[in-house]
Amino acid sequence: MDLSIRPQDDLFGHVNGTWLSEAEIPSDRASWGPFVMLADAAEEHVRAIIEDAAAGRVDGEDAKKIGDLFASFMNEERIAELGLSPIQGVLAAIDDLTDLRGLAAFLGEFERTGGGGLFGSFVDTDDRDSDRYLVNVTQGGIGLPDESYYREEKFAEIRAKYLDYLEKILTLAERPDPRATAETVFALETRLAQGHWERAETRDVIKTYNLMPVAELRALLPSFDLDVYVRNLGGDGATFAETIVRQPSYLEHLETVLTETPFEQWKAFLTVRAIRSAAAYLTDEFVEANFDFYGRTLSGTPELRARWKRGVGLVEGGLGEAVGREYVARHFPPRSKELMDELVANLLAAYRQSIAKLDWMTEETKQRAYDKLDTFRPKIGYPVKWRDYSSLSIDAGDLLGNVVNIAAFETDRQLQKIGAPVDRDEWFMLPQTVNAYYNPGTNEICFPAGILQKPFFDPDAEMAENYGGIGAVIGHEIGHGFDDQGAQYDGNGNLNDWWTADDKAAFELKSKALIEQYDGFEPRNLPGEHVNGSLTVGENIGDLGGLTIAHTAYQIAREGEASVEERQVLFTNWAYCWRTKRRKELEQQYLTTDPHSPPEFRANIVRNLDEFHAAFGTAPGDGLWLDPEDRVRIW
Repeated sequence: MDLSIRPQDDLFGHVNGTWLSEAEIPSDRASWGPFVMLADAAEEHVRAIIEDAAAGRVDGEDAKKIGDLFASFMNEERIAELGLSPIQGVLAAIDDLTDLRGLAAFLGEFERTGGGGLFGSFVDTDDRDSDRYLVNVTQGGIGLPDESYYREEKFAEIRAKYLDYLEKILTLAERPDPRATAETVFALETRLAQGHWERAETRDVIKTYNLMPVAELRALLPSFDLDVYVRNLGGDGATFAETIVRQPSYLEHLETVLTETPFEQWKAFLTVRAIRSAAAYLTDEFVEANFDFYGRTLSGTPELRARWKRGVGLVEGGLGEAVGREYVARHFPPRSKELMDELVANLLAAYRQSIAKLDWMTEETKQRAYDKLDTFRPKIGYPVKWRDYSSLSIDAGDLLGNVVNIAAFETDRQLQKIGAPVDRDEWFMLPQTVNAYYNPGTNEICFPAGILQKPFFDPDAEMAENYGGIGAVIGHEIGHGFDDQGAQYDGNGNLNDWWTADDKAAFELKSKALIEQYDGFEPRNLPGEHVNGSLTVGENIGDLGGLTIAHTAYQIAREGEASVEERQVLFTNWAYCWRTKRRKELEQQYLTTDPHSPPEFRANIVRNLDEFHAAFGTAPGDGLWLDPEDRVRIW
């Protein structure tokens, strides 16, 4: 803590200031703080599980696959021996392409095995019929983090280094005219980026819901052979029978680019995509070139992570739930789950109390909000059923083959959802993940075992600490059910306007006030830059509601009014949870692309809470003082 900074002026700085000035980010990390520290600890735990699996000390059919997958990544001698051979087949296939039909056929197979193409796709529940799955089609085709990187002057140096990176990997792959090819691909990506929606715009759940039968999708992209693409992807006639197109104008733009671009340029584009998708699994020269741009340049990370750490990441990505099952058995005590059940119940009760007291919402809308609360489905710790990896083939001597098999296994798993009943027991995070989520399509909140540790949660901590930590995280995730996006979904997970017109207008007015408040914030380490209030409004509503409701839930838990000291503990632990130090490059990237506000503003959202001002006795002139009429309170 930095006691020279008053909590009334800057709670984040008061709690974290000394640590921020003294702590050093590990050389293989772009950021540091409780989230990353817990992730590092989980990584060590997973490494022990992998080593035990390889030695035959873990039961189950997947143990050998875990050990073999890790071994394939760690066998540097074998990787060096193979050299370029793992990608020569795919590069030869690109060289043989002659037309756009061939491009579509190639992309189907390439994307099935983990590559990226001209657009993105994912399978999810239908936003207007949550009892079925559909393919969602999104904008894509670029190699930089966001379309703004291709046009804004502040990213000019990154663009130059990206061009150098493309030239470098083409040179390593022994392709002819690497500089000219790099410039061709960069120009093509720049043109594709011109059709992208601005990031805040992609958050509009109404504008991005465009249900299309396959005939309409074909009409948007007549030059792209959708049938051969879907067949090679592993789908059938039902896969794209109906899709949700998230940014239709991007596909119209893509059609223009497809027809106006000489085919040789598309082959250059595919060549770069193929090399880049494999680079992390090839020889050290490829790994270093890939890290130099995506790690050092974009995130500011000086040092490549140790090979075993990257190997752990591969195992997590490929056999994560098999590892997670053992992780839970070793590191998640049943008592933690019992206490979390109680915490969640108190948070839901607190939301109900808070909604009852709202002076801006009518009884009609309140009743529908209660109905939604009643259908929230908490998931705590780990799944009730584990993923079946029996059809996944792993070879200890074939790293890139394993990567391809893992991607194809996952593509098939996703495509098999089309036409099948919705699996509401599926988890979208691993148990060992240090994070949490809300999914509007299933109206579920999920808290993996990985985050249920100090400072977020500790069975032996003071109750106020837990409510300022995991309590606020629970409140945040429930709050996503009532943020600018989630509030448009009903309790069944469908886009359904359950608000009266006046209540919706009042909600939008409060959301607008929060947007304007955050638009004015300038990160302390990026002078002259500002938070994008429109991009971050959903997460800010989650933070605001989460902390407010956690305070109420704490009083429910302790069965009475909290003391000033207890409230101070709660708010202090909230600020401690956001203790984060980032490299400047990553800060810039996140400010541009991340829907979460910088950690300092997440901690200091307390400026909006009457409870904070009462606990710390703030007064006009204090750094966090807001006149009561300027404080935003939604839930």
